[in-house]
Amino acid sequence: MTRVLITGGGGFLGRHLIAKLRARPDYQIRTFGRREYPDLTALGVETVVGDLADAAALTAAVRGVDAVFHVAAKVGVVGRYGEYYQTNVGGTRNLLAACRAAGVKKLVYTSTPSVVFGNANLRNGDEKLPYARRCLTVYAQTKIEAEKLVLAANGDALTCALRPHLIWGPGDTNLIPHLIAKAQTGRLAQIGNGKNLISVSYVENTADAHLAALDALGVNPAVAGSAYFINEPEPVNCWDFIRRILRALNLPEITCKLPYRAAYALGALMEVGEFLFPAWEPPMTRFLALQLAKDHCFSIARARRDLGWEPRIGIDEGIRRLTAPNGGKR
Repeated sequence: MTRVLITGGGGFLGRHLIAKLRARPDYQIRTFGRREYPDLTALGVETVVGDLADAAALTAAVRGVDAVFHVAAKVGVVGRYGEYYQTNVGGTRNLLAACRAAGVKKLVYTSTPSVVFGNANLRNGDEKLPYARRCLTVYAQTKIEAEKLVLAANGDALTCALRPHLIWGPGDTNLIPHLIAKAQTGRLAQIGNGKNLISVSYVENTADAHLAALDALGVNPAVAGSAYFINEPEPVNCWDFIRRILRALNLPEITCKLPYRAAYALGALMEVGEFLFPAWEPPMTRFLALQLAKDHCFSIARARRDLGWEPRIGIDEGIRRLTAPNGGKR
């Protein structure tokens, strides 16, 4: 029996991980999160309620566990450093200490390509890219710190970090809902010339990559202490991809366009407003302007080689599942 803990198991990626693990014989699943999930409990998933800032709760969560998927994080493009630090850095440090004390054997950390994204175009980026020297979000800054902690902890347990880019698919609670909300209210504008290429990660492929990493730890020595980009093999045109999703969901087409420099300047101005009025979430920031107008796509050659992982579900099938009942599974 392999006992697995998933932090953030009630979230988008966490739920897909649970579905994958339930299909494996002799796996016992436990989640750690801020509330109960009765639907997961009904499936036989054990839930430990707590906060990553609570070392005692984490100690209870990892007791008797063989492996951990650390998925939970505070995600966003605005907010104060302390809020992100407490969860993303402090929480990761607490979890690593609890794992060390409990003798956990493996830990797979969900990181982000934002740890290497600065203000320049990135095409076919690989794991040799350095960490970004200047981050435009405290999310990226704290994820850099947390990823470094995880990789440095290799040896206490076998650890690795995965960097899935723009996870999407059925059950999405972030990317697709934001597109829908903006499209429905006519606030979705194309930023830049519409030619930028991006990598995206269908959620089931991402979950498969996490399981592949778990299996590879302890088998392939190259995996322990390493980070991997996780996304579809080929980049997509950012705005073509967005328009395909809008059409599939019968949402209004994008009619407004904004030059990149104007969007970047507007984002800088709105960030000042957010600093003065923290409760306000600006619709544009410098980071968003960069994400929507610049190239950011990555090679998965290293993940294919070291993890033996191959994305199974392509963009066309992913969009079909996104709009079909029950995720469109056949």
